[in-house]
Amino acid sequence: MKKAGGKPIIKIRNLVKKYKRATVNAVDDISFEINQGEFFALLGPNGAGKTTTISIISTTLSKTSGKVYIDGLDLDKNPSKIRNLIGVIFQNPSLDQNLTAEENIRFHAVLYGLYNFQPVYSWMPEIYKKKIMQLSDLLELKNDIFKPIKTYSGGMKRKLEIIRSLIHDPKILILDEPTSGLDPLARKNLWQYIWETQKKHNMTILLTTHYLEEAEYADNICVVNNGKIISYGSPDKIKANLIEEYILVDAVDRETLIGELRRYNMPFELGQSIKIIVKKNTAQEIIRKIKTNLSQLKIHTPSLEEAYLELISKDHET
Repeated sequence: MKKAGGKPIIKIRNLVKKYKRATVNAVDDISFEINQGEFFALLGPNGAGKTTTISIISTTLSKTSGKVYIDGLDLDKNPSKIRNLIGVIFQNPSLDQNLTAEENIRFHAVLYGLYNFQPVYSWMPEIYKKKIMQLSDLLELKNDIFKPIKTYSGGMKRKLEIIRSLIHDPKILILDEPTSGLDPLARKNLWQYIWETQKKHNMTILLTTHYLEEAEYADNICVVNNGKIISYGSPDKIKANLIEEYILVDAVDRETLIGELRRYNMPFELGQSIKIIVKKNTAQEIIRKIKTNLSQLKIHTPSLEEAYLELISKDHET
């Protein structure tokens, strides 16, 4: 969870990216901060500017203007130092097809300065071998880790990229659709490992995803559309600002129930069921007040997906 009063590890100030020949900015003057140890989700439809933003943060794409600071380092002045702090899982695979899976990981680890280069796996330090086996077992690649990449399916390549991004225990983990192509069990195992690693190392996570249930656990969410921030806050805050929480009730003696609701000044709407809007009182307080025997009771709690869809819909209308 977000650390109260935590130190910002990522600072974005008035970030702009405009591609050549483009008529509009892909990222249009956005600013936000992410604290050390925070789980931060960047959401938006395709083309909203999510991947462009994280590509700039991870030093793989130049910005047009604005400032980016990572752990106090200016992106313009310290790109190499920043790269050593970050692990990235990009949406599109970036693996060398001519190498085995383990060789891809080994070269990555050497590039990050974790180990001296050794031409064969058996010469690598035991700590490296242990980490490889731990991660490959977690993501069900243990039996395939020494096979050529060209024999891998799309899902297997995704798992390998995840292993490669975690091998150097990054301070910041950037995840661009990390579980795309993974089966439900692999998705569950991956997130379990990420939570454990985050807790152990106070790691910061920056996520983009189409699986909105993954973002429900974020400390803060930033929703972008057309390159601009259209909403920011905790999942609960975003849902509360947009979507009504309500209770559906009914009774055999409906008139008595309606009379009760009017007596308590509870706002409600009549339909196939009676819809009580949860505003001043909690759902539990409302239910406790009702004495009429109910034939139906259903509490509707807003989902992040509902709030997200309403945000995007409203933004398109403006």
